[in-house]
Amino acid sequence: MDIREAPDLLSISSFPVGFGGCRNDGKHFDCCEYNITVMDEKSGESIHKISNHLVKLHHCSLSESNVESLIQMQNMTILRDDQWKLRMMLSKIKEKAVQISTSYIQSCLVDAVIFANKARDAARNKDPFAGVWVKCASYFSADALFSINSNRPSPTHMLEMIRNMKKDKVNQTFSLIHEILGIERSSTSLLSRMVKSTIGFSHMTEGNGHSEIINMKHDYLVENSLLADCYFYLGYINRNNILKVKSSLHRNPEYIHVLKVGLDIESDPLVIDKQAVSLLQSTNELLAHMRNHK
Repeated sequence: MDIREAPDLLSISSFPVGFGGCRNDGKHFDCCEYNITVMDEKSGESIHKISNHLVKLHHCSLSESNVESLIQMQNMTILRDDQWKLRMMLSKIKEKAVQISTSYIQSCLVDAVIFANKARDAARNKDPFAGVWVKCASYFSADALFSINSNRPSPTHMLEMIRNMKKDKVNQTFSLIHEILGIERSSTSLLSRMVKSTIGFSHMTEGNGHSEIINMKHDYLVENSLLADCYFYLGYINRNNILKVKSSLHRNPEYIHVLKVGLDIESDPLVIDKQAVSLLQSTNELLAHMRNHK
């Protein structure tokens, strides 16, 4: 696909448009979608197909201040920018790259603490969502670790890149995350069940066609024996969708039945509490590391 033609084919050429994600980085699998950002002052994501290629269209604002979005815009390739507005925005992002990265890492670590404490409270009350919260906390810690190593979060490729990170005290934290996530349990039969539930939860929370991308990535990763990577990816997508509906999770009991499989959650409250305590300790150590390296 000629990415330069995408703005016209998607009828967004009147707005500033950028190309990001793993395909822009040159580190992608055949199953990876094209990530295009349009500055149309809207929000959210929509899924499109161009010549059998899947495109995830991110709707954004030129005044975007969310550090999670700004991190994803770093090194973006400009496709349309008649008035140079996107160019100026990307220049500012580049100037403040260190500040943005630091803010993002701290935000992820704070979220990890919040969700780990939420998991402990839920475990004490024998709330079935306890296992959901501790996994969310683990993924936030993974995001922080990834960014500490100057990498942009990319769920399909994160596990592979984490394996290649330098072995130091900070990165040793990932062994705990790996254990809590339960990545060693990944098998083709488990992943088959997980992807069905992940797609179901995507339909419940997004309803934007993202399920086609999820299914395509599952098939590719399993076919290429990247079972652990697939497990990590599916859990990560579920975490992202949980955040979209976290305030209404308990009002929708059907969610927990889907997430039990989609996230492959732990059910023993004692195990969950122990995991949350370990995660809180490691996260606080990472926060201390951040404070000492300002």
